[in-house]
Amino acid sequence: MNYKIIALTEAAILIAVIAGFAVYSMYFTNQPIILSGAGATFPAPLIQKWSAEFKELTGVQINYEGIGSGGGVKQFTDKTVDFGASDPPMKDSEFSAAPGTLHIPITIGGVVPIYNIQGIQKGLNFSGQVLADIFSLNITKWNDPRITTINPSVALPDAEIVVCHRSDSSGTTKVFTSFLSDESATWKATYGAANVINWPSQTIGGKGNPGVAAAVQQNPNSIGYVELSYALESNIPYGKVQNAAGKFVEPTLETLAAAASAASLILPSGDASWASVGSYFNLHNVEDAENAYPIASFSYVLVYKELDVKSGMTSDKARALTWFLWWAIHDGQHYASRLSYVPLPQAVVTHNEATLRMITFNGQQVNDWT
Repeated sequence: MNYKIIALTEAAILIAVIAGFAVYSMYFTNQPIILSGAGATFPAPLIQKWSAEFKELTGVQINYEGIGSGGGVKQFTDKTVDFGASDPPMKDSEFSAAPGTLHIPITIGGVVPIYNIQGIQKGLNFSGQVLADIFSLNITKWNDPRITTINPSVALPDAEIVVCHRSDSSGTTKVFTSFLSDESATWKATYGAANVINWPSQTIGGKGNPGVAAAVQQNPNSIGYVELSYALESNIPYGKVQNAAGKFVEPTLETLAAAASAASLILPSGDASWASVGSYFNLHNVEDAENAYPIASFSYVLVYKELDVKSGMTSDKARALTWFLWWAIHDGQHYASRLSYVPLPQAVVTHNEATLRMITFNGQQVNDWT
């Protein structure tokens, strides 16, 4: 699949919004409709932007809380929210616990190593093995030869490394540790890949991507990991990561899109388990991935195929929810790159369209987009 980033001017976005208003506003002109969602912190700024724009178009209010992927999956499974969000797809056990779940990829992001070293700007080189050694405290100083060897032109200090990580159940952690597990047999055997890791006691935890970003900013000589959008928003230096082709690649919208393109993903049906897709786009055995950033992944919205299983759901709310998701994967993508997210490739949009057509309320298809 050939994935390309969509770059739209302000005028093009305005035209899309005006056109969208005519389509969506006629559906929601009666009593106020409020929808709730919770989950991954990575897409939170994008979902919140979508929510504000969709409310302007339709009057529908969408409240989204970024509590981490683990919390989002739990609240979705407990049916306390109308939709959940998670960076990695549900594990098979989670999918079985929430029968009728649909996975809807909404954007593409990348996990990046951020750091706070006086006088050192962005662009430090990291390999997967070096990152695994740093986060497991097998490398404890910035001037360790394993770091300086791959950064020969940088004067790194003789300073202890302060490791910062997510303290909550996090899809960002799952993506990052999945990459480390593929890069380091020792990491895989000791820590593995999960939303929650048993970190060494000397490390510092932060809640959500914002919490990790703040911990790194507040602690000199520190390192952490966040989604690219948070590194850019917080103006924190971030590093390049070596990919399977041996190239140190800077995370950008273009190199994240290149990762999705190189992966040539085979997507499951929307109502099937997505565990096989994996937590990130694994490019270890993929040719022509030289310019791809190696820690890139989808982020997902989770919604029930039969919306009547959610207490308090009505036909109007079901229609509003499905229209919001349809709008998000179409017009909503125009806002992605402006907020440092990668817009969905057309092939994924088309796949999502088929998934959204599956949604029913009381056994009847909610919306039929033809």
